[in-house]
Amino acid sequence: MRPPVSCLPSHDQSQEGTIAMKYDFDREINRKETQSAKWGVIQDPDNPSRWHATDDYYGEERVLPLWVADMDFPAPQPVVDALVRRAQHGIYGYTIRTADHDRAVVDWMNRRHGWAIEPGWIVSTPGVVPAVNFLVRTFTQPGEKVLVQRPVYYPFFNAIENNGAQIVSSSLILEGGRYAMDFDDFEKKAADPATTLYILCSPHNPVGRVWTREELIRVGEICLKYRVLVVADEIHADLIYRGITFTPFGAISEDMAHNTLVCTAPSKTFNLAGLHTSNIIISNDRLRHRFQQTLNSCGMGKWASPFGVLACETAYREGEPWLEQVMAYIEGNLDYLQGFIDKHVPGMRVIRPEGTYLVWLDCRGLGLDKWSLKHLMLRKARIFPDEGFIFGPEGDGFERINIACPRSILQDALTRIRRAVDAL
Repeated sequence: MRPPVSCLPSHDQSQEGTIAMKYDFDREINRKETQSAKWGVIQDPDNPSRWHATDDYYGEERVLPLWVADMDFPAPQPVVDALVRRAQHGIYGYTIRTADHDRAVVDWMNRRHGWAIEPGWIVSTPGVVPAVNFLVRTFTQPGEKVLVQRPVYYPFFNAIENNGAQIVSSSLILEGGRYAMDFDDFEKKAADPATTLYILCSPHNPVGRVWTREELIRVGEICLKYRVLVVADEIHADLIYRGITFTPFGAISEDMAHNTLVCTAPSKTFNLAGLHTSNIIISNDRLRHRFQQTLNSCGMGKWASPFGVLACETAYREGEPWLEQVMAYIEGNLDYLQGFIDKHVPGMRVIRPEGTYLVWLDCRGLGLDKWSLKHLMLRKARIFPDEGFIFGPEGDGFERINIACPRSILQDALTRIRRAVDAL
């Protein structure tokens, strides 16, 4: 166990006399005794349905967790300061979403993505995953089909099947180290009268594609043609690497916007997932009313988390400098990972992401089946990634790793992988 260290930001005086906050993402922070899912539990390598407390299962020589998508970095300091002040107030009564919060969301979407939305389009939910479940419940009937593009974020599968719908996949195609949509297959699946909903993952998790405007227009036109409603999961929209442009699906055209329910949140952007706050943006009044009715029927009406609302507003108002710095750091991690794997682990290949801090590793060159690969990672390398096969059968032979961590942790993890592979 590494010793706990602080990760407080420093301040530099700029030439203009303003104070610029600089963050040190190299510093490791001990997350033990913080109820961290990432660091506190681990999946049994022999029985995926069983989970263990990390320390109890592996002792103090802990497996490095590279699985669930949260960062090992503190949130922006203005967010921390705002939450501390709110906590010190001492009264945590019922909380409403304010006009200032909604304006912060509106301003962020316009400033970062050029997407002009209205405050009245925003529906609050306690996270994007619950929202996707509620959206499937609202807009599908039992037995209808929901279109996805595997390998894809696995909670989509539960959201579909637990609400009585069927999964149909237009699987992505891996060509030259880059994934692409199969538009002919997509249209064939969308044309099925039983297909009524499409869940778009943009940017795509786990393969890291940031879909181009042209790609989005093409799938959007197909969905309009066959009257397939679109749920766009855009939770990673702010985590985009240099030279890549993200296009909000709802910003392409009015017709597409009115056929789309867009899921957004500050949680991945600013490492706020535990505060359970998200903003579902629905410009279509009829669709928004139906969705709100579902939430009301589940007792999720007008109340909000005081800390989630405050964190979202503060992050969107004051967190941009932190975001720019953290993405530069994560891109440095990505470059380090790429160089290390290319040089030292020839049986693996990095599918370089265009967005997200999640990296899709092609491990098929190792010649292992999915269970042998899982054992290699957990028992031999002693790291805990997300196994590729949980994202669908198209993920067999792949691993998803989270690189939003201090570089020393990433270096340690890669050294362990190299050692385990060399011992095969």
